[in-house]
Amino acid sequence: RLHLVTWNVGTAPPPPDVTSLLQLNSLGPTMDMYVIGLQEVNSKITNFLSDLAFDDPWSIFFMTVLSPLGYIKLSSVRMQGLLLLIFVKHIHLPFIRDIHTQFTRTGLYGYWGNKGGVSIRMSLYGHTICFMNCHLPAHMENTEQRLDDFEKILEMQFEGENIPSTLEHDVLFWFGDLNFRIADYGIHFVRESINNKRYSLLWEKDQLNMAKKTEAFLKEFIEGPLQFKPTYKFDLYSDVYDTSEKKRKPAWTDRILWRVKHLCQNASKEGEFSEEEQTIFVTLNNYVSHMSYGISDHKPVTGTFGLELKPLVSSPLVMLHPEGEWSAEHDVLIRYSAVPEFPSSAWDWIGLFKVTFRHTNDYVTYAWVEDDEISSDKDGKQVYMSAAEIPTMGGEFLLCYYSNNLQSVVGISEPFQILPSKTSTEKDLTQEENSRMQKPDDLESRDES
Repeated sequence: RLHLVTWNVGTAPPPPDVTSLLQLNSLGPTMDMYVIGLQEVNSKITNFLSDLAFDDPWSIFFMTVLSPLGYIKLSSVRMQGLLLLIFVKHIHLPFIRDIHTQFTRTGLYGYWGNKGGVSIRMSLYGHTICFMNCHLPAHMENTEQRLDDFEKILEMQFEGENIPSTLEHDVLFWFGDLNFRIADYGIHFVRESINNKRYSLLWEKDQLNMAKKTEAFLKEFIEGPLQFKPTYKFDLYSDVYDTSEKKRKPAWTDRILWRVKHLCQNASKEGEFSEEEQTIFVTLNNYVSHMSYGISDHKPVTGTFGLELKPLVSSPLVMLHPEGEWSAEHDVLIRYSAVPEFPSSAWDWIGLFKVTFRHTNDYVTYAWVEDDEISSDKDGKQVYMSAAEIPTMGGEFLLCYYSNNLQSVVGISEPFQILPSKTSTEKDLTQEENSRMQKPDDLESRDES
């Protein structure tokens, strides 16, 4: 279950509440993955530089909302105002591998990143999936420029890297402020059609719908029906279309499309593929706008999808669990075992995390799998963590094995309890402060000696 958000936030800070945007009160099953694509995130130079050094306010905001619900930030990529974030449930972490990010500038002939695309690609249970958040050129007359820029982004993303091109992924999601407008019709006809909820009158003049009929590279992209009001352009904090002097014509600028590779193969090689051979199915369950959000002149759009996968990867590369009773009264042990083909490295580490951890650098402490190993046999290996590193307050935690070669978590333990220590909590507060000060960035400060 995948929930995808696209929102041009118009340089505004996050709103007070995103419960409805993320469908957190939904009565159905919870989402497995959130993919959040934002455009026009505040990118003044001072903001942008500080955001590169630290997480930006939007990332922190979504982490704060989602981490208590059992999601971690899997990956993110930022290019000036474009931001793409992916959050997943803990349970899926060992089955998500080969994560890569990429950005492509198209503003100012490719020198400026105010327009372009950012992508995150991965292998999910053995299937290749790519998420691409784009901000294409504005204005009615720039349809060709939008199409040229998108084609350029498709060609340039991951070019020359040892991974599939965007169109070679099993599933490609394309979304963002694509800036396509409603052609030909005048503003009064458009607004009257919207007021009467006769959206279908406008579909045939939507520039993206028209381009999909003529442009070969777009024909394979699928989109749900536009059964919501055009999402641009609104007066701030209202559901009233632009009342400024410019009186911009409403348009469905904010879109979510997807492309399934095997459907394209089926179309080109009819009869050669049976349904049994298909290993991935994408179903759109909901495609809506959210009128209650007014921080920008765009309304956010969400798509809720079902991804049905026949797992090509069904067991973690590493199994691990805590041994015995854990507390800060004594050193503690971790046992782990890896599959024979696992490409281990001296730089692999096992992290201790609170169950509400926000991303892979959010560990409480960690052990190097080689330096801190104390035993090895045919059933696996043992690694120790020092009592001095264990939180004296106790609580619910889990262990993650991070592979340096694969740049991802390849094993995760069941949640377990650390018992509170009999010593005072002062040690814990001091230790937490020290670990904040000494925490190495991506564990790169290891002394090789």
